Amino acid sequence: MAEWFRRSAEKIITYDKREIAEGTWIKCPKCRAVLFHKQLEQNNHVCTSCSHHFRMKSKHYIQLLFGDSHIEEIGGNIKPLDPLEFNASKSYKEQIKTSEEKTGLTEAVKSIKGEINELPVVVCIMDFSYIGGSMGSVVGERISRAINLARKEKRSLIIITSSGGARMQEGALSLMQMAKTSAKLAQFANEGGLYITLLTDPTTGGTTASFAMLGDIILAEPNALIGFAGARVIKQTIGEDLPEGFQRSEFLLEKGFIDHIVHRKDLKQKLSFFITFFTDKN
Repeated sequence: MAEWFRRSAEKIITYDKREIAEGTWIKCPKCRAVLFHKQLEQNNHVCTSCSHHFRMKSKHYIQLLFGDSHIEEIGGNIKPLDPLEFNASKSYKEQIKTSEEKTGLTEAVKSIKGEINELPVVVCIMDFSYIGGSMGSVVGERISRAINLARKEKRSLIIITSSGGARMQEGALSLMQMAKTSAKLAQFANEGGLYITLLTDPTTGGTTASFAMLGDIILAEPNALIGFAGARVIKQTIGEDLPEGFQRSEFLLEKGFIDHIVHRKDLKQKLSFFITFFTDKN
C-alpha cells in the first residue's frame, strides 16, 4: 500500500491487505466493534472500544506479569493419565492428546516461580483453552506443589482462575483436589503466607468451591462469570427469578464476595501494591 494513502490520524489504523488472513478479525461480544487480533493482543486482549476483557491464555498472563524476567515452572513434568479409562463420545486419552496438540499445554494450569516488580512470588495460572480449565488430579498436584514452594521460600502466592470446575473424566479423583488444595492453603495461612486470587471469566464449579474463594485478597476481572452452579440450575432449584448479572464480578463486589475489580492493564501494579502493603515488615 502506498505510503501517501496510509492514514496518519492517531486513532485510525490502516492495515495492508497482505497482513490480513482468515480469522484475524474478532468481533467484541459486548460493543460489537470489529478488532484486529494483533491490536487486541497488544492491548492485553481487552477491547479498545469498550474495555471488554476477552479470555486470555496462560502464556499471555505470564508475559503480562513477568515480561522477560527469569521464571521457573513448577511441576511441569507431571502429566495427566487416564486412571478410570473413561470413555464417552471419545476417550479421555484422546481428549488429552487433542488438547495438548491444540493448545501446546500439558495441563490446565501452569505454576510459575518468579518475581513481579522484584517481589518474590509463586503464581498458578489456569487456562480455559485446555479442557475448559477443568480441575483434575494433575491440576491439584501442580497447585499443591506451588503452595509448598511458597511456604518453603516465604513467597507470596497468587492463583489466577479460569475453570469450568472439576474434571468429570477423573470422577472422585478430581473432587479430592478441592480438599487437597484447601488443606495446603490452610497450612500456608497458618504460617502467615499471603494468598491472592484473581478470578477471571469463567470461574465456576469445584474451583470456585475450593481454592478460588480462599484468598486473603480476592480480586476479579471486569464482568467475569463467577459462580458454583449454573443460573438455570439455581433458578429451577429455588423457583425464583434471579437478579440480572448476579454471577458477574460487579454484582459479587456489591454483595461483598470479592474485594476488588482489577482492569488487566493495572494488574501487575495492583498485585505489587497488595504484596508490598501486606508483607512489608518496616
